[in-house]
Amino acid sequence: MIRALDIVISSVALFCLAPLLMLTAAIVYFADPGPILFGQRRIGRGGKMFRCLKFRSMVMDAEARLTKILAESPEARAEWALDQKLKVDPRITPIGRFLRMSSIDELPQLWNVLRGDMSIVGPRPIVEAEAVRYGRYIVNYSSVRPGITGLWQVSGRNNVCYRRRVALDVAYARSQSLGLNVKILLMTVPSVLMARGSY
Repeated sequence: MIRALDIVISSVALFCLAPLLMLTAAIVYFADPGPILFGQRRIGRGGKMFRCLKFRSMVMDAEARLTKILAESPEARAEWALDQKLKVDPRITPIGRFLRMSSIDELPQLWNVLRGDMSIVGPRPIVEAEAVRYGRYIVNYSSVRPGITGLWQVSGRNNVCYRRRVALDVAYARSQSLGLNVKILLMTVPSVLMARGSY
């Protein structure tokens, strides 16, 4: 049932949002010429790796800049070690900052949902380097498809510490149901509008 709803919702959303997707693609390209989409290897259901899509929100040499920032700033290294995030990230383009705050950068993941890599609702997809932080709970994470939205996203996103994020992912995996998914979807709307923890 959940997979069937994923297919219906992602198909309808891609069709209805096509003008916004095309407009965003054009803005991303003209604001900072280069690839429109950014694909990163993430861990999916059963430990299978997939390419998680987003509208590109960073400069072209983002990885090189990150290496330089972490090498030169102990404060940045400490912040990155906590959550793999920088609250004030100089790699993000001006339009990229807006895309992240509005969560529009996540819309290409509807294609991941249609393909079966992701679900509309589920744990936030993680990169391989983060798996160690889940410890034995990686089994719970891998038991479901990662989602575009989920308990972490509606609970404050980046304002939530990583340990709490793991706990939320485990709680979702252990109690996944259609009812819970509907509740999370309804909570997603105000979370996105208020941009809680988005950066």
